[in-house]
Amino acid sequence: VQLQASGGGLVQTGGSLRLSCAASGFSLDDYAMGWFRQAPGSEREFVATIDWSGESTGYAESVKGRFTVSRENAKNTVYLQMNSLKPEDTAVYYCAARRGETYSTLQAFYDYWGQGTLVTVSS
Repeated sequence: VQLQASGGGLVQTGGSLRLSCAASGFSLDDYAMGWFRQAPGSEREFVATIDWSGESTGYAESVKGRFTVSRENAKNTVYLQMNSLKPEDTAVYYCAARRGETYSTLQAFYDYWGQGTLVTVSS
């Protein structure tokens, strides 16, 4: 069972990145998914979440209107499209899988975690 996050990198303020989270060893069909991030010196925080079907999503206020979470169950992959990036978005981004249909903003409710991908936004 593994989640592999990718797509991070260095981008200028106002730029865009798309993160991917690919699952192996299990099917994401039965899992809600979440994205979280941890900035240097800070605790890990919620970013976005999506239910198993992709029909319901939730976002942190700080990213609402700029980030979009989506999924392709046929590819066993979840995405996080990040637009209008700001220096304060700089962090390691983690994807996580929660068994069940409904999404959650709470880290404790997630069963599997990826290794993280670093996003750096320069000013």
